[in-house]
Amino acid sequence: MNKINYQNELDKIINANKREDLLPSLLLHSCCAPCSSYTIEYLSKYFLITVLYYNPNISPISEYEKRKAEQKRLIKEMKTENEVKFLDCDYNSEDFEKIAVGYEHCPEGGERCFRCYELRLDKTARLALENGFDYFCTTLSISPLKNAQKINEIGFAVSQKTGVKWLPSDFKKREGYKRSIELSRQYSLYRQNFCGCKYSKKSDE
Repeated sequence: MNKINYQNELDKIINANKREDLLPSLLLHSCCAPCSSYTIEYLSKYFLITVLYYNPNISPISEYEKRKAEQKRLIKEMKTENEVKFLDCDYNSEDFEKIAVGYEHCPEGGERCFRCYELRLDKTARLALENGFDYFCTTLSISPLKNAQKINEIGFAVSQKTGVKWLPSDFKKREGYKRSIELSRQYSLYRQNFCGCKYSKKSDE
């Protein structure tokens, strides 16, 4: 089965909206400030973005709060063509612990991670529905360590379930990851050395 180029799919949506002179609203799930940096810079030209910080996988809570503070600081300091807003969620590590039961020993990038993607995308879509957003998306695909095909597959499945349009993406394309590193340096962003959950931290030790 051929892999879909989700950057091309995103281009089609952006171009269609530009032809109709539309500036749709987007609820953008973000895992951290570095991953959101290029994504915000790029998408804020074409969408009215609200960044959603929902990451119950991150532990300990001190790490969670540090990443959230950096995300808020970036949004405040970053100059964008259209205003970017922020939507916070309460920290609830139990959400992640429930979906990780039975998958504790999965390798990083495996089924436990896919369940974590779905957890966060489902929450994003439901909040997008409640608040009347046109699209939902995530910054996760910018990481070379994340499976963009799987992220988009889950995104489309959640879209079918909730009725909110999924914005396909593969933000690592066109040197998006490289640009995120440049922006992280520019804004002196804290770059963590593990994905976020206690299992990913163990795999990096």
